[in-house]
Amino acid sequence: QVQLVESGGGLVQPGGSLRLSCEASGISLDYYAIGWFRQAPGKEREGVSCYSSSDGSTYYSESVKGRFAISRDNAANTTILHMTNLKADDTAVYFCAHSSGFGSSRSAPCGELYQWPDWGQGTQVTVSS
Repeated sequence: QVQLVESGGGLVQPGGSLRLSCEASGISLDYYAIGWFRQAPGKEREGVSCYSSSDGSTYYSESVKGRFAISRDNAANTTILHMTNLKADDTAVYFCAHSSGFGSSRSAPCGELYQWPDWGQGTQVTVSS
């Protein structure tokens, strides 16, 4: 059974940084993908960044490209989302998700939500002065 636990959310001022962690258990290490998604009040859940173990590829939405970075700590089975230069529009609940395969496109770098069957509980990120 796949379990995903997020941590690291909180309140930060505009321009600040946060580091989110996703600890995964029960996943196959032969091939996996870990993604970070977010959902703001009244908006649909959207893909932010994702990592594919097949070749170590990383993907980012246009809104976070250049500000967020995803990395993998294999020893701890943890995926990190480093967020810098945070803006008020980044305020949302951030979710970690696991997939055994997804298709990336220009409009959806982390594919479609149905391709991610396993989800964590989410962690709140609030960017406000």
